[in-house]
Amino acid sequence: MMTKLANSRQKFLFSLMIASTLSFSAQALTPPTELIVKLKPNASVPFFGAQTHVQNLFGNVYIVRNKDLSLLENKLKKNKNVIYVERNNRSQKSPLPTLESTPQLLNKDLSASQFNDPSANKVWAFSDAVKNGISVDAAYKIHGTSATETIIVAVVDTGIDKNHEDLKDVVWVNQNEIPDNGIDDDNNGYVDDVNGINTLVRDGQGRASGNNKDTHSHGTHVAGTIGAKQNNSKGIAGIASNVKIIGIRAVPNNSDETDIDIAESFIYAAKNGARIINCSFGKSSNEGRNLIPDTLKYIQDKYGVLVIAAAGNSSDNIDRNPTYPASHLAENLLIVASTTSSGGMSGFSNYGKNQVDVAAPGSSVYSTVPNNKYSSMSGTSMASPTTAGVAAEVLSQYPQLSPIQLKNILIESVTKVASFKDKMVSGGRIDLLKALELARTIK
Repeated sequence: MMTKLANSRQKFLFSLMIASTLSFSAQALTPPTELIVKLKPNASVPFFGAQTHVQNLFGNVYIVRNKDLSLLENKLKKNKNVIYVERNNRSQKSPLPTLESTPQLLNKDLSASQFNDPSANKVWAFSDAVKNGISVDAAYKIHGTSATETIIVAVVDTGIDKNHEDLKDVVWVNQNEIPDNGIDDDNNGYVDDVNGINTLVRDGQGRASGNNKDTHSHGTHVAGTIGAKQNNSKGIAGIASNVKIIGIRAVPNNSDETDIDIAESFIYAAKNGARIINCSFGKSSNEGRNLIPDTLKYIQDKYGVLVIAAAGNSSDNIDRNPTYPASHLAENLLIVASTTSSGGMSGFSNYGKNQVDVAAPGSSVYSTVPNNKYSSMSGTSMASPTTAGVAAEVLSQYPQLSPIQLKNILIESVTKVASFKDKMVSGGRIDLLKALELARTIK
């Protein structure tokens, strides 16, 4: 199935590249302060100039920073040992979902749920497939909590509230870093990265900060959907029972993320053991075209990471009108549309027969927000972590699965919805119970 999927997506590559080029021709007017440089294999690193900070992101890909790199940019483009040079741009704003004031519908089917979390019955996605949910409660009743391996999931977002009552026990901790001493104890290039990093705040050398506090609520909401502590008699229950969450702040509150920030987040997550990365963000621009696809391939080949991303909230066909990262071409990228509690596709959700893989509950999703609070949000931003939670639970019970096997399981185990047939690859809504049963058959 993956071959068919990859081939269908390749048909769109040329049109996506043209659209990106037309959208960003005006960027040449702004002097670059950050360049992405990829060298040929075994090429020696050129001299980038005095007062220039150079960071090896991965492999033969480098980030170069200075106040004005116009001359260097032109010089590098003529260098026979350089494969590509790209600018890092911050150019387009897309609003993130906000907290909803409307009352949250209770999921009455969970009144006898095995979860003792008092608001678990507000998470309608836990319902059985016949009730338009993803069979979370049924999966736990049948399979129990046999998630033997802890799965690290990275939430690349607005940060997370690491002290939230329902998240503090599932927040990943860098055991080799001493908190708040201003020292890079583990020599990984980051100071005080105890629970993750913040690529939006950097020091004079371009190093990301270790302060990943959520100042919006979006990232905290996403984290709760994936893995809020189950059966702690507090708040809600996350979908996955055995996870640790790396919080990475790379998305500003206006959702205008850059390629460097996202690529660095992916690399950091992968190096620290993340097997799943959730991306509940996106924009219609594709500034560089090369860095993110190269990064996706790198973390698949070297670390075995599956990236799950939101399809976007423009009610649009992204086969025709691309959005990123959803429209990147990568085997280890799974794209998610949003559904409602009535079973249909959310009115805001993007779709695409070739570009979108699955659908998941994303309308009026109840989850954690900062300061020990809870609220509902709507968006494909919520559908993506719902899927990431399912992926994490499956992987925790079957840790031998490769990212491509896991992706195929999620696609092939959906509950089919007739109206989704021409809207996405799978034609259906994810289902935890069916995914676990299918995973059990994989040798």
